[in-house]
Amino acid sequence: MSAGGLAAAAACLSVLSVFLTRAHSGGMAGWGLFFVSLLNYKTEKYVIAENRRIGILFRLYQLAVLGYIIGWVFVVRKGYQEREEAVQTSVITKLKGVTLTNSSETGLHLWSAEDYVIPPNGEQVFFIVTNYIETPNQRLGFCSESSKVPSGRCLSDDDCVEGETVTAGHGIKTGLCINSTGTCEINAWCPLPVSFICREPLLSDAENFTIYIKNFIRFPKFEFSKSNVLETSDDSYLKRCSYDREMHPYCPIFRLGDLVSWTGHDFQDMAVKGGSVGVLIEWNCDLDKDSSRCNPQYSFTRLDMNLNNSVTSGYNFRYARYFKDQNGETYRTLYKVYGIRFDIMINGQAGKFNIVPTLIAIGSGVALLGAGAFACDMILLYMMNTSSFYRERKFEIINFNKKLLRHENNKNKRLSDFFYISLQIS
Repeated sequence: MSAGGLAAAAACLSVLSVFLTRAHSGGMAGWGLFFVSLLNYKTEKYVIAENRRIGILFRLYQLAVLGYIIGWVFVVRKGYQEREEAVQTSVITKLKGVTLTNSSETGLHLWSAEDYVIPPNGEQVFFIVTNYIETPNQRLGFCSESSKVPSGRCLSDDDCVEGETVTAGHGIKTGLCINSTGTCEINAWCPLPVSFICREPLLSDAENFTIYIKNFIRFPKFEFSKSNVLETSDDSYLKRCSYDREMHPYCPIFRLGDLVSWTGHDFQDMAVKGGSVGVLIEWNCDLDKDSSRCNPQYSFTRLDMNLNNSVTSGYNFRYARYFKDQNGETYRTLYKVYGIRFDIMINGQAGKFNIVPTLIAIGSGVALLGAGAFACDMILLYMMNTSSFYRERKFEIINFNKKLLRHENNKNKRLSDFFYISLQIS
């Protein structure tokens, strides 16, 4: 609403209050006058109030509104732009690195990306093995349940119901209680896996593995596409660069140890029991500028814990590799792997000049300026000692019939005076 519109609204409110007062004091006659007054037309009347306090208040308000419109709406929020946040995105990942492990159970084992990356096809979410427990040569048979499983403990055969599944256990009860272990006999893959975990990660060298994160984004409204890979004609750039916030902010190759350290945690500590790391790629593109200035911003956080001593932290799961012996019988090697899960999350928005949001922003600013005039009018009309005097000057009721009659009488009087003077002269 404009300043004039707000002032007119103030006038309407004042006139309405007058007629409501008359209606209250005059009964039905007052109500009749009120309803007749609804057919009247209210227009603006400009009155210059020489009140410095109100004048200073009004100018300060105008300066504040102008500062808000120019500084916040246009400069900071870019209110002159049309925005799009429905970014279309694709992520491709590729890991490189080789390490050698040596344990008493498995001996020497060479780990390459095909072994420690799950899944190996380079998706937006992937898992890297940093530690593991291996149980080789498991075969289907009968063995005693682990004493660490409460529902597998027993004192007699009556505690081991045949065919019953061991809750949070490893197999099916056979109905026998093994006195030497105090647990039920089960039908399962035997021997049972051990729960001992190394205090040091077996794949400690994974800290130096590298990950190549290739991200493509597209804003369909503006038909704009971009990649996080630096546009360069140097073919060897990606082979020798590594992401650094200062030196190489647009290199998409990251060292795993750096990714974890940027979350505020140590890689070797996280690698023992695993964890979850979020990689956030943020695109904020001003399409009124050159496309080379639309570049991603990276941030990193640990997702699997809120406190440093949280018991819920860590990440692990099991999988098995199956084989057949010379007799055709199946056996397997069970792996309980600990590692770091990486979640790559993409957010983005783009803006470009458009006349519609520009006009809306300007219109909102004009309405705010009008609100200042309305507020100052309310102060002058109702909140000052001289408010009654100001209302008398601000509002005037004009009866056109009486005014026209008075105007005609004055005109006729002037004409009669003119003819009288003319006759006297002649």
